Order: sequence, then structure tokens, then C-alpha cells
Amino acid sequence: MATELRKSAPIRLKALGLGEKWLQDRIEEDPSILGLGDVQLIRRERKQSSGGRLDFLFYDPEQETRYAVEVMLGSLDESHIIRTIEYWDIERQRYPTYEHRAVIVAEEITARFFNVIRLLNRAIPLIALQLSAFPVTKDEIILHGIKVLDIYEEAESEEEEGGAQVDRRYW
Repeated sequence: MATELRKSAPIRLKALGLGEKWLQDRIEEDPSILGLGDVQLIRRERKQSSGGRLDFLFYDPEQETRYAVEVMLGSLDESHIIRTIEYWDIERQRYPTYEHRAVIVAEEITARFFNVIRLLNRAIPLIALQLSAFPVTKDEIILHGIKVLDIYEEAESEEEEGGAQVDRRYW
């Protein structure tokens, strides 16, 4: 018997009649959707001093890292980027003994905003996830997350590695 091939294309959750609350409920039920590791939910819709609400605050006890997660349906926009960074900074100042990461989740991250967050990533530990929905049946979809940007880590210099100094004359 030959393997059957079916084509699939991502569809916007709004087109399926599903909203941000539905997506947040799925993430709360199974945070592994985000691909951040074995994280535990600290709080959903955490009130911020700036007046807004952080969608999720997760904690990885093994890494002693907290994740300030903002979820957006549709395409990533500038206000979502600013809000994510603002909430990350508030949480970082509130609990300075933990490592903190800012996480942006959107259905689409365009090249324009990818370039912006990639530049910011050198100063802010920023993770960007593109979450796509693929319909399987009328009542079933697959959520698939792709980490399009991970935190920036500088490469170790050769001096720190303890290797021998070599130059053109050596070669």
C-alpha cells in the first residue's frame, strides 16, 4: 500500500472562528506547544504596573529562568514588540535574581519585523515563535510552532578558549 500524500497550508485561527483566548487556553493546557522546554506556569494575564497584562509568565526551575510570553493572532506588529519588551523589563526588575527571557508568539512574523527583533535580540534576550495552525478535519487542527529567533549568545573569543596564538607567519 502506497503512502497517501495530502497537502496542507496554514490557516489563520480567526478564519477558523478561534480567538486569542482559545489559543491561550491551549498554551496553558500544554506549554510544550511553545518549545521552551519543561516550563511551569506561574501566572496567566499577570497585571503589570504599566496597566497592561502579560499573557503568560512561565518558569523553568532547572535553568532558573522566567519567560515573559506575549501571544498575538495574525501578523506581528510594532506595538506587540514594544509590549513584550516592556513586560519583560518589568518582570526582570521585579525579580532580579532570576534570568528572564522575552518571548513573542505570533501567527506571522514578516521580514520587516524579524529584522527589527533580530537587532533588538543583541541587547534583550528575545525569543520569537511563529505558531501556525493546520486544519486536519472540520473539528481538528494541528498547532505547529517554529522558533524563528532564539536568544543571542556571543561567540567565545579565541583568547578565552586557551588556544595557541597563531598568525600569518606561523602558517
